[in-house]
Amino acid sequence: MDDARTFHPPYTPTSGRPLLGMTILVVEDSLFACDAMRLMCLHSGARIRRADCLRSARRHLQVYRPSAVIVDLGLPDGSGADLITELHEAVPRVAVILGTSGDDGAEDLAMAAGADAFLAKPVTHLGRFQETILALLPPERQPTGPRRLRTDIIHADPIAYRDDMSHVASLLDEDADGPMLDYVAQFLSGVARAAGDRQLVRAAENLAQLRARGDAATGPVARIAGLLQERIAGRAAM
Repeated sequence: MDDARTFHPPYTPTSGRPLLGMTILVVEDSLFACDAMRLMCLHSGARIRRADCLRSARRHLQVYRPSAVIVDLGLPDGSGADLITELHEAVPRVAVILGTSGDDGAEDLAMAAGADAFLAKPVTHLGRFQETILALLPPERQPTGPRRLRTDIIHADPIAYRDDMSHVASLLDEDADGPMLDYVAQFLSGVARAAGDRQLVRAAENLAQLRARGDAATGPVARIAGLLQERIAGRAAM
């Protein structure tokens, strides 16, 4: 069941709202990162839907076909690259497929999987967001007339960042060993980098390095747990 607006948008895109009529599915596990995407879509005229994992994204795609899909590569139930490949090979194909991540080497992985373009995190520049999508749309979906490049920098809601911290704290309470720590390190590194939280970035990268070497991570996990509580309580300045 396609989203009819994918083919016959009820509104004509304008220079001020160049993505008007589009529905964008954002597959992103971070509330902080997704809030930035939400604001990007709001300022651009697009409607946003969110899935926080591969399973949820596939449920969405069974019901409707969005105009564009933005897929984070690091998801709790697998790699976003797998979903990108599925979308790329599907018939009919979604018009615009974008990968996103803050990890080194992620762009090559996304493009190899079939993405049309890549958004490096943190995604904060409204003009680049709009132009990346517009460059992939057919002429009939482009706004008419001159269009200025937006220079707005989008700032996500700090409350969404604390929500992400609470989410990770609950994960560590349930399972502080094995693959869960790999996911926690990857998730925290990305969201903390987007928020400019250098202290937490260093702690997450340290955990990732220890996990890669197979070393014990009890101390770093305790350190991260303490940093999470500071941010949940609002006592840490980023």
